[in-house]
Amino acid sequence: MQVHNFIAKKIIQGKNNRSIYGQPVIRLAIASMSLGVAVMLVTVMIVTGFKKQITEKVSGFASHLQITPFASGNNVDESSMSSHPSFLNSVKAIPGITHLQPYARKAGILKTKDEFEGVVLKGIDKDYDLTFIKKSLLSGKLPNFNSNEISQEVLISKNLSEKLNLKTGEGFLVYFLEDTKKVRKFIVSGIYSTGLSDEFDNIYIFCDLKIIQKLNGWNQDQIAGFEVFTSDFSNVDNISSQVYNITSFNFDTKSIKEIYPQIFNWLDLQNINVIIIITLMMLVAGINMISTLLIIILDNTLSIGLLKALGASSGFVRRIYLQVSLYIVVRGLLIGNIIGIGLCAFQLKTNFITLPQESYYVSSVPVNFTIPGILLINGITFIVCILMLIIPSGIISRLSPAKVLQFS
Repeated sequence: MQVHNFIAKKIIQGKNNRSIYGQPVIRLAIASMSLGVAVMLVTVMIVTGFKKQITEKVSGFASHLQITPFASGNNVDESSMSSHPSFLNSVKAIPGITHLQPYARKAGILKTKDEFEGVVLKGIDKDYDLTFIKKSLLSGKLPNFNSNEISQEVLISKNLSEKLNLKTGEGFLVYFLEDTKKVRKFIVSGIYSTGLSDEFDNIYIFCDLKIIQKLNGWNQDQIAGFEVFTSDFSNVDNISSQVYNITSFNFDTKSIKEIYPQIFNWLDLQNINVIIIITLMMLVAGINMISTLLIIILDNTLSIGLLKALGASSGFVRRIYLQVSLYIVVRGLLIGNIIGIGLCAFQLKTNFITLPQESYYVSSVPVNFTIPGILLINGITFIVCILMLIIPSGIISRLSPAKVLQFS
């Protein structure tokens, strides 16, 4: 064992009889470092968990991109387009696009014996990806839209079922107010809940696309637009631009970030909170290391004077205390990771901390174990703490052995 490592080990173990504060200060520094690292890890994993879950919910319900006739915009009763446009194969060939599905929407008034509610019927067909809806299904079953016959089965949300006292298997009427009044009877096949009440659950009912086509007087080739899914949501803006350039001037392409800006702007604000918290924790960790090393140096001034009197260089002495600091940083990071990851794993397994779903879109605090995020937090914390040690370690070179021994 090298001499400077041996001396550093003795300081860490508190085996210096003249040392008063050494070991308690080291323990306190490790505890402070651990707490800071745990807070940073929990913050990052919770915020990325929020973003991931809410993004998955919105995109699962409304896809990543929507292609519509330019005149329709985001209106509920859209203009129609062909289900086999000339650009369809070119759009499918864009790298990153995984699925396209036709849809149509129509506004109406849902009426039961005692209640009524404004709703939007979303017409889907056999090509619609129901993976997300299947996960959100609370009771009943998914409707079967594979038949050539028009199906009366629909999916309604938990919010609507509770407001209107509707259960699976029960029927209701929807009125469509147009030039000629139309009414259709539907049967509840299943009840779903996404947690996105204002945007989806309070409004949407899933029905057979053929019903919307018949109500609008369209043929089987007419739809309101296409919903497009991509393999990488982080690249959705770039893919949206490519799709927009391929389609003609008669069509518009929008990402869900543009369709639901209120949700994604809110998620972007969480990034600012994360940056502020991490910056503060980094500063606290760095200042903590400076103060800890200063206390240890002052507590071991006589030892430093003796080592210098015996011929030790300032660099040799500096390595001793950098070794002590390295022990504190590594130990703090290790314990902090155990605490932070352990708390998040417990939350992921038990959903111990709950949230009001109507306000946060999720019923419990979400957690996302992002390995790059964990490594980045650990790496930046380590580098900041080591850089901060330059200040106190410079004091060692200014200590004069003669003066230290004279006043000891």
